[in-house]
Amino acid sequence: MKDGFIQVAAVTPQVRVADVSFNTQEVIRHLHEAADEGAKIIVFPELVLTAYTCNDLFLQSSLLREARAGLLEVIRACEGIRALVFVGLPLEEDGKLYNVAAVLSDGELLGFVPKRAIPNYSEYYEHRYFTPGMGQTVLVRFDRWTVPMGAFQLFVCAQDAIPGGLRVACEICEDLWTPDPPSTRAALAGANVIVNLSASVEVTGKTAYRRDLVRMTSARLISAYIYASAGEGESSQDLVFCGQRMIAENGSLLADSGRFTTGITYAQIDVDRLRAERRRTTTFPVRKDAQFTSTLFDVDISKTQLTRLFDPMPFVPSGMQNRIRRCEEIFQIQALGLKKRLDHIKAKDAVIGISGGLDSTLALLVCVRAFDMLSLDRKGIHAVTMPAFGTTDRTYQNAVAMSKAFGCSLQEIPIGQSVMQHFQDIGHDPSVMDVTYENAQARERTQVLMDLANQTGGIVVGTGDLSELALGWATYNGDHMSMYAVNSSVPKTLVRHLVHYYAQSLASEELKQVLEDVLDTPVSPELLPPKDGQIAQKTEDLVGPYELHDFFLYYVLRFGFSPAKIYRIAVAAFEGRYDQTTILRWLRKFYWRFFSQQYKRSCVPDGPKAGSVAISPRGDLRMPSDACVTLWQKELEGLEA
Repeated sequence: MKDGFIQVAAVTPQVRVADVSFNTQEVIRHLHEAADEGAKIIVFPELVLTAYTCNDLFLQSSLLREARAGLLEVIRACEGIRALVFVGLPLEEDGKLYNVAAVLSDGELLGFVPKRAIPNYSEYYEHRYFTPGMGQTVLVRFDRWTVPMGAFQLFVCAQDAIPGGLRVACEICEDLWTPDPPSTRAALAGANVIVNLSASVEVTGKTAYRRDLVRMTSARLISAYIYASAGEGESSQDLVFCGQRMIAENGSLLADSGRFTTGITYAQIDVDRLRAERRRTTTFPVRKDAQFTSTLFDVDISKTQLTRLFDPMPFVPSGMQNRIRRCEEIFQIQALGLKKRLDHIKAKDAVIGISGGLDSTLALLVCVRAFDMLSLDRKGIHAVTMPAFGTTDRTYQNAVAMSKAFGCSLQEIPIGQSVMQHFQDIGHDPSVMDVTYENAQARERTQVLMDLANQTGGIVVGTGDLSELALGWATYNGDHMSMYAVNSSVPKTLVRHLVHYYAQSLASEELKQVLEDVLDTPVSPELLPPKDGQIAQKTEDLVGPYELHDFFLYYVLRFGFSPAKIYRIAVAAFEGRYDQTTILRWLRKFYWRFFSQQYKRSCVPDGPKAGSVAISPRGDLRMPSDACVTLWQKELEGLEA
């Protein structure tokens, strides 16, 4: 449970129909195996102690008595296992037969959850035997325990290592397929993990539907969903059972055993992440429900050995086809935003500073698409190159080649003389290459662009990206400012893939070569003189690797994770690429810059939101410019590489 991570298991043992003794031993064997692997929630299929396909044998008192004895044996076997265990069986209570999940932990029976939706159609005949589960929770006696029985129950981790932490609810098979499943109400009552004990038959086309149902239920409920279905050993008289096990979390399928298998499927769910998602989703109204009863259980609060994978580039879509689709979608969002702004103010001109770097290249590509959407002459795109003290021939030539290839109006305005005059005006020694030396160039360029926009009746299109704004790596009222910032929600790691996508999919052969050279050029503001004609000032040498900063940014803003948790998952994500000392060094730098540079983000220009993380002060990041970083720094100081 440390940092919100918890190992869970869905189990499909091989069973024999009506052979409770055999089934009980299989359940116990798998129970110990899952516990040895550190699972804290262990879910078995529906009616696993008897097998699901007993049919009229469910009316035999011998079978029901043996199922009760089998459950007692499982309870004794789980003594010392501090995990939450769900086992299916038929249970007679007050002369009625129920299809229930018995909930166990550490040698104790915690309760029974009955199935609510009892099917009665071609594949299933449960109505012949079972009574629908009661909504009202009642107390029932089982051996030495008096426990709650009812569909509306929460099983709550007693330690609550995370405030408001692990809360588990249960439903059984058909319950999930109904218009209003118990899991909906349970999630609204606070459950963040739903388990499903199932016995799902397999027919053509059902697997994909079942998988989507589990995955999208976890998304709709902002929860984890653990699904375990009966499989091999069930009667094949009329049906074959799927034996599928799935574990989903907020719309993502973490594990899927596939069909027709037995065994244990594991995954690590992140309860902290689920809580963060619910916290930011104000339309998810968690509320107290008087009909729900809560039962406490204990787990070992230990540091889970992470097996869960963390994408080192969370902003970049995985998989070639998915990446192509998403890149096109982002381009379209950026271009539509600019199109609307140009159309609204009746502007037929756009002014953009072209450096030959990645950001200005992406902004130019967006401008071209927006102009094409409006059927405007591309000559209205004024691509301005403004060489100064750090400009290299490589970036200059690429900027010129791109502008010409797109048919834009290219204008070269050297700013060196203007900046030198400015140094003289303010009494700055140009041999002192400090922040004044650098920022004077950035502000001069912005002044040129703004004045050209006035001349043409157009607007200045900004080139700065999300990563630069997050770190404050922008000159205030220099490249920080524009009239519409098309890249403002695109992080640096994604900028590269967008340009690559354009080069591979949409560019002519001549333009493709230029774009590929831009991709190979080191990221630099080019504000210091080159050395031997090569770029002397590399941004990542100064602020740190953008792939690390983008990773930090994603988990800080998307989920509000603590520094300790972000450090832990970064170490896992970048294993073999960055050592722990390097990660911790740049994480500390990230937090310092993120807090100290908020004043720049409080007045950024408009720009389209392209993804789930953005920093517009008008909608996405309402952060005080004077917020203290002390709390986060204190936690960082306690971390060791």
